[in-house]
Amino acid sequence: MAPYTETNSQQQPADPEPEFEGTIQNVTFPAGREAVLTCSVKNLGRYKVGWLRASDQTVLALQGRVVTHNARISVVHEDMRTWRLRIRQLRESDRGCYMCQINASPMKKQIGCIDVQVPPDIINEESSADIAVQEGEDATIVCKAVGHPTPRVTWKREDGECMLLRKPQSRELIKVEAYNGTHLHLPKLERRQMGAYLCIASNDVPPAVSKRVSLSVHFAPSVRPTSQLLGAPLGSDVQLECSVEASPMPVSYWLKGGRVLPSNFAGITNGNYEAGQARPEMLLDGPKYGITEERHGFRTNMRLLVRFFSPNDVGTYHCVSTNSLGRADGTMRLYGKLMVPSALFLIDQTLFLLPLFFFFLLFVATYFQGRRTMGSFQN
Repeated sequence: MAPYTETNSQQQPADPEPEFEGTIQNVTFPAGREAVLTCSVKNLGRYKVGWLRASDQTVLALQGRVVTHNARISVVHEDMRTWRLRIRQLRESDRGCYMCQINASPMKKQIGCIDVQVPPDIINEESSADIAVQEGEDATIVCKAVGHPTPRVTWKREDGECMLLRKPQSRELIKVEAYNGTHLHLPKLERRQMGAYLCIASNDVPPAVSKRVSLSVHFAPSVRPTSQLLGAPLGSDVQLECSVEASPMPVSYWLKGGRVLPSNFAGITNGNYEAGQARPEMLLDGPKYGITEERHGFRTNMRLLVRFFSPNDVGTYHCVSTNSLGRADGTMRLYGKLMVPSALFLIDQTLFLLPLFFFFLLFVATYFQGRRTMGSFQN
């Protein structure tokens, strides 16, 4: 048996394989901020760490050296085992996943993702501008918005009032504070639904944005006088008033005398005035007449002040309103009241003095009766 011989040669132990410590945490940041992905490796030894974009395998950095031409990207190597990928001034194009890779055999990798939040923005080209429709027609106003996460679109009235929306398969209008959706459908529009609507886009990434859409509902004028017969004392100031509803905004004026016919009589008679009667006189603002208008949306209050009311002012007055869709008028008859204040005063004073007069007569009768009785007693 051969003798046992001891050799001095000893086999060197193999280097430990590199491995990751923990995982790369996914991060979320708004656009414009800085995002950081952290990759920790132990037992790196002779191997190297690189950062790549996972979607297209573009190499961004190797060890501590950046190899991409993107100046917003940098790599920080800390405490011998930590590599941080920093992306400044985040853009929407930076959204995606990034790979931390060790060039071992086989290759080792970890992936972390960056979500870039983008505040909402309304696409004007795909959203409605101000619109005008006739009463009874249908309308749809649209508001398209982009952002990340996908924005929510809410409709409200600009004036803060509740919106009037029609129930499905119904003619009834119900009040709602807001409506959610990109398309706001308004079938069989009524004048009450006219106004400015706000489309508000939000996705919890400030700031929210809004767009104003003005909805005009057009219809022919309607006129309603507050009184058809009005009496006033001579010498006083008298005010006549009419309520008008019309859209678009009408042209309104006052006439005196004559008879105004409906607009569909035009062409048959002399203008809109009855044949054989004096043409009505158009009244103008001045010393005799005061003409004012007060507008509230599609409603207008017309007021005519007749100063120093006299017998010449007795007669018929017309409030007329016209727009591109038609014309309407209201008629009022103004008459005078004869007041005699002096006569009323005398009657009132007479009623007051009559009891005193009877008391005086009773006193005189009693006095003379007493004198007569005393005379008889002395005789």
